[in-house]
Amino acid sequence: MSRDITIKVGDTVNLRLVNPSESKVAHSIDFHASLVAWNDEMRSINPGEELQYTFKANHAGVFMYHCGTAPALHHIGNGMHGLIVVEPATPLGPVDREYVFVQHEYYLGPQGEPGDLRKMADTAATPDLVVFNGVANQYLDEPIEVGVGERIRAWVLNAGPSADSSFHVVGTIFDRVMKEGVELRRDNAGKWGAQAMDLAPAQGGFVEFVMPEDGLYPIVTHAFNHVGAGALGLFKAGTGGPAAGSDH
Repeated sequence: MSRDITIKVGDTVNLRLVNPSESKVAHSIDFHASLVAWNDEMRSINPGEELQYTFKANHAGVFMYHCGTAPALHHIGNGMHGLIVVEPATPLGPVDREYVFVQHEYYLGPQGEPGDLRKMADTAATPDLVVFNGVANQYLDEPIEVGVGERIRAWVLNAGPSADSSFHVVGTIFDRVMKEGVELRRDNAGKWGAQAMDLAPAQGGFVEFVMPEDGLYPIVTHAFNHVGAGALGLFKAGTGGPAAGSDH
């Protein structure tokens, strides 16, 4: 669950993009953290070609990057995407643990073949799987272990390509939220908190929270039609609390 790339405002990114000669199609890369011309650094390159992509990070945020070659929907839908965290120049402050969650959808094609572009292009998104970090239910099968009362920072990106996300951790309240540059602060006068962070495709942010009791805390998108499709995990705080079926 480490971040793909982490930098700070003011840093310069130099990337060499190589499309292997054995590749069958053109590819490109679009860093949402960059301010560059679409027909320059983001241009498509053919198999056997390469390009240099350089940009200075002027804005903080949780930014998507992806292949932008047409049809971009098909490239993103087949997993050609990632996340870059650009932290502000002023430190965010310490936490006990940090995690990254990238939500995205799979539209399955025949076994051994790329995802189904026809399914992806349906205006009513009906994905076969909705996952965190590439694998359905992986944190349900292997819960993320944390300490009771530890402060958690979760960086979240909705890579789409088409479905909205409502990131929620059952049993917690987010007391700090930074979504697309808009912040809910821990020290706000009204003691306001957030129950979910809503993210359209390509939006990102981070939330902070604690697990106040020993037990299990489900990780979901509160678009519950997607929970059954694989967008479900668990934080295990302490021992995990009472075993299922116990009297306590």
